[in-house]
Amino acid sequence: MRLPYLYTLYLVLFAAGFASAQNVRKTTSFNAGWKFFLGNDSTANAIKYDDSRWRKLDLPHDWSIEGKFDSKNPTTQAEGGLPAGIGWYRKNFLIPASSKAKTILIDFDGVFHNSEVWINGHYLGKRPNGYISFRYDLTPYLQFGTQQNVIAVRVDNSDQPNSRWYTGSGIYRNVWLITVNKIHLPQWSSFITTPQVNPQKAEINIRTVLPGSINSKYKLKASILDDQAKVVGSVIIPITDTVIQQNIRVSNPQLWSVKRPYLYKVKLQLIAGDKVIDDYTTTTGIRYFNFDADKGFSLNGEPMKILGVCLHHDQGALGTAVNTRAIERQLQLLKEMGCNAIRTSHNPPAPELLDLCDKMGFLVMDESFDMWKKKKSKHDYHEDWDEWHVKDLQDQVLRDRNHPSVFAWSIGNEIREQFDSTGVSIGRELVKIVKQLDNTRPVTSALSDADPKKNFIYQSGALDLVGLNYHQEVYADFQKNYPGQKFIGTENMSALATRGHYDMPSDSIRRWPKDGKTPLKDGNADFTVSSYDNVSAYWGSTHEETWKIIKKHDFLSGFFVWTGFDYIGEPTPYLWPARSSYFGIVDLAGFPKDVYYMYQSEWTTKPVLHLLPHWNWKPGQTIDVWAYYNNADEVEAFLNGKSIGVRKKTGDDLHVMWRVKYEPGVLKAVSRRNGEVVMTTQVVTAGEPYKIQLKADRDKINADSKDLSYITVSVLDKNNVPVPDANQLVKFKVTGQGILKGVDNGSQTDLDPFVSDQHHLFNGLGLAIIQSKSVAGKITVSANADGLQPARLVIQAKR
Repeated sequence: MRLPYLYTLYLVLFAAGFASAQNVRKTTSFNAGWKFFLGNDSTANAIKYDDSRWRKLDLPHDWSIEGKFDSKNPTTQAEGGLPAGIGWYRKNFLIPASSKAKTILIDFDGVFHNSEVWINGHYLGKRPNGYISFRYDLTPYLQFGTQQNVIAVRVDNSDQPNSRWYTGSGIYRNVWLITVNKIHLPQWSSFITTPQVNPQKAEINIRTVLPGSINSKYKLKASILDDQAKVVGSVIIPITDTVIQQNIRVSNPQLWSVKRPYLYKVKLQLIAGDKVIDDYTTTTGIRYFNFDADKGFSLNGEPMKILGVCLHHDQGALGTAVNTRAIERQLQLLKEMGCNAIRTSHNPPAPELLDLCDKMGFLVMDESFDMWKKKKSKHDYHEDWDEWHVKDLQDQVLRDRNHPSVFAWSIGNEIREQFDSTGVSIGRELVKIVKQLDNTRPVTSALSDADPKKNFIYQSGALDLVGLNYHQEVYADFQKNYPGQKFIGTENMSALATRGHYDMPSDSIRRWPKDGKTPLKDGNADFTVSSYDNVSAYWGSTHEETWKIIKKHDFLSGFFVWTGFDYIGEPTPYLWPARSSYFGIVDLAGFPKDVYYMYQSEWTTKPVLHLLPHWNWKPGQTIDVWAYYNNADEVEAFLNGKSIGVRKKTGDDLHVMWRVKYEPGVLKAVSRRNGEVVMTTQVVTAGEPYKIQLKADRDKINADSKDLSYITVSVLDKNNVPVPDANQLVKFKVTGQGILKGVDNGSQTDLDPFVSDQHHLFNGLGLAIIQSKSVAGKITVSANADGLQPARLVIQAKR
């Protein structure tokens, strides 16, 4: 049956289609074999330009992450103080003579920013937006056979500052070359929805918009394949119009969900006579969902809370250069925590993120803009708004609308027009653009003014969901303040923490800074923030404060925590040398902070018992001991075998606490349910640093010049106890079929470069990122530090 305003969508993913068995359409990576020059040369677009001294590299590439942190860089502290500027890319390539009758297209998934492209000296165009995907037709200017072609790309990220966070610089997302017949299906031309879904059947509708050149000589075939590649439905119809509607019924459909993200494939074929002219296959999913003003959110008819996090697009030490494994690792850590949704703050994401969310089972709020006509930074997107916002928003919706993971559009974040009447007109315009291309999903905007009488974007009446940033103090009264409206917490918390650092006492909540006008004066001299969940930015809350409210009320459909991971830039609450954020549940290197386990205890059913802090302190010092736990009635703590008390959660408590005098030894916690032991954990006092330990998240990776192994570096004492305050300088050596791609330690103030063969540990941990080469074989990683026994680890790169 069809439910009113039931946001159903569901299929097709990524725009770079894959060739069918007939290989009619050919999509190949265009990442390899580029040359790069950091600087500006107005003649570098010429065919015969001498680029012999330029650096050779493969894409994706972020040149800023290779630079040095410096407070004098014009990017400012907000962007991490890394260099920007202008860079040029060139590539020589051949097109076979057999393709002379074809159309050759190039797709850029994203270039930051102000990219301009030339092919064989011919100017193709400019795209200011650094986050959107775009395409050029190379065909009219190409040479075929043995004649070389030259593509040149100028990237101008010199207009600084232009962002409130680290953007990266360069061709930082993937590039694809598409070879098709002259008559072919246009980019992003098909929109696939499921107007009817029930356990017995799903009706899949495929709406394809075609150019007039594809006429009655042609037919369009659509087929649905299950995860075993079996055809479960198909239809073929003659083309009689420029808009083709096809309906396919799938019996007993397997529904996509966050717990079981079942994926189908849709195969489209353009046929003339008995010959396939063009085809592509896309991954699909079938599902339906609904927002209710009283009951909140449901997926496939089942109520559920949206347990989301906001993510910026950098990958820590790798910068913004897209790497599928790096994104996958982030999502795996979040999935293990119980997270089920991602907000792409505050821009269109890389296609790979959406592909992985489809595959792994994450809902996605797909966000467009951080500003409209009114600026937030001196040279941000407001300079391009008038000319580009319509095209950029249309392209985002067209590109992403068939992903089963995408369940909502956000047209902006904390937009300044919410404070004046232009918020009404622009808000309505943007929602209309979205709805013309996709009327199956709700549209929201992340509002920072929670007063419905004053917020002009809300007053536009165009939003399907009221998205509120912070102001958790008004959530309980949402139904009173917004009668009949549907709620989503678009951005919450802004809690602050440094992994592995603890300030006592822990049971008082602090707001750092206390307002937005004066620098923090009562912080820590070493620019740390306590890892107890008791510090937040003045506009936000601790993690526990807001989660208790969201958890309590059904009409609060869910929320997105700011943020899942620390990110480069925006280092509230400190000034330089702080250069990355303190907001993450997980630090920049991918090491969980303690509050990760609070969420895991609340958002999952797996047994959790997490004890903090570490157990290396001054004798007699008063220490606050916390435990996060679930699936148990109580936790008893023991210090050197002696009980220090049983604690039980009461009311809406999310943790328990003991206050004890420190003595070295073993601090142990035991959780019980009905008197039976559920879990036991302990922290042990460490002795003097003795040796290095290396642990790889994966000891077998693909030999494809892309795959990664993340190696955790720690220091142990003679009894193999981790040393929690280890900060040694560790030097790395990598031999064999891999390279050291980056190093990190999760510190928000470490100004040592990410691209290096050495790095200090921070609060006991460090990270080395190993990338494979293209040849199978062993990768040997060695780590040395003065006064410590070295460590060695072997990774296998396999085909």
